[in-house]
Amino acid sequence: MTLTLSTKGQLVLPAAARAKLGLVPGSRLDLRVEADHLVLTPPKPKGRPRFRRSKLTGSLVLCARPGEPPLTSARVRALLADFP
Repeated sequence: MTLTLSTKGQLVLPAAARAKLGLVPGSRLDLRVEADHLVLTPPKPKGRPRFRRSKLTGSLVLCARPGEPPLTSARVRALLADFP
């Protein structure tokens, strides 16, 4: 995948890459220079989302931990795929 650097030094990450990594506007990335390569890495998640009981309905709801990207339908599908 080839990206183009803007005159302001900005890069645009393709939508597919952002979706796969769960990146949303405001997400932070760690940048590291290794020899002649730039390596961008999203910070490691602090934990998996957790289930809580809704005060309104009493049913279980999936909640993102503070500081994590929002729970999109794609992210929920990926999490639920871990359950048999």
